[in-house]
Amino acid sequence: MICSIPQWSRSRRPSVTTDVQNQHEETSASALPEKPGATGQGAGDKLPFWGRITGRKGYQGLVEFLFGSERRQFFLLASVPFVWVLTQHLGPVLQMLYVSFLDAYPVAVGAETHLTLKHYQLFFQESVYRMPFMRTMFYSLTLTFATLIIVYPVAYFLARHVKRKNQLAFLLLLLIPFWVGEIVRTFAIMILLGNNGAVNLLLKSLGFIDRPIPFMYTGFSVSFGVIYLTSLYMLLPLYSALEKIPENYSEAAADLGAGAWRRFRRITLPLSYEGIASGCTLVFLISTGFYAVPVLLGGPSTTVFAETIAGFFHVAGDRWPTGAAFACILFLSSLVITGVFMKFMGRLSGRGRR
Repeated sequence: MICSIPQWSRSRRPSVTTDVQNQHEETSASALPEKPGATGQGAGDKLPFWGRITGRKGYQGLVEFLFGSERRQFFLLASVPFVWVLTQHLGPVLQMLYVSFLDAYPVAVGAETHLTLKHYQLFFQESVYRMPFMRTMFYSLTLTFATLIIVYPVAYFLARHVKRKNQLAFLLLLLIPFWVGEIVRTFAIMILLGNNGAVNLLLKSLGFIDRPIPFMYTGFSVSFGVIYLTSLYMLLPLYSALEKIPENYSEAAADLGAGAWRRFRRITLPLSYEGIASGCTLVFLISTGFYAVPVLLGGPSTTVFAETIAGFFHVAGDRWPTGAAFACILFLSSLVITGVFMKFMGRLSGRGRR
């Protein structure tokens, strides 16, 4: 007996293929973006503010113009530091140079100024001004060398004998005193070297002295202060140069029979010339311009050129051009000495690496 399937049941049988196609069409329709007029709001209204800005043709054209080539990128990035150096560093120096040639400054209302060289001539005519200048150069050169001798062993120990994981901790310990201002550290030196300071009390308790030693307001106190305040500028370049020297260089030299002194003289020292040059340059330039340290720690016999220059700016009248001229003399002399030293160290470094 053959049973026939009713027509209504065949028409209502679900079709798997049709359901899959319907689901695919619904998914595709939901993935399509809405038309701007579909909901009454534009697509741009849903973007954030910065997205609307970057989507404009004017913004895209500006970005293309500024960053379209490597040369434009270089000039754009270099413009900010160039303007900073020009306005904050080179500008004041040029202004000081201009003032040094004026016969009077500040200029009175209605008065005329003329260019002159008399302020520079005064430096060479009066020995009272040349002596502080020579003392400043002598102090700076001597104390730069003394700072190098004192700080080099510290940097060598830190870079070659302290484990790498502990080097940062040691550096932080050495840098903690320099988180305080220069004036505060100078007053700390005054307390340390005073008649009732820690140094005199220690020497007296050990029986070396019966009365306090007058350390203050002498060349020793000024030298101590300058070395202490500039040691950081010598330490960091030296440590950076010594830390980069591969240890296998010294190990290879030791295997060949070279002693400790010969390894240091032939390997470590020549490879650290760049750090020595950088550290000595920084210490020398800073030492020539120190003002607070000689004023607070020095006396009449330790007057430096920075104090002489400051004296011209502390008085009323037309002495500012003289102070500006003396400042230019100090600045140019320091640059000449630094240039000669850097050239010498460059040749020495070239010979040491051959």
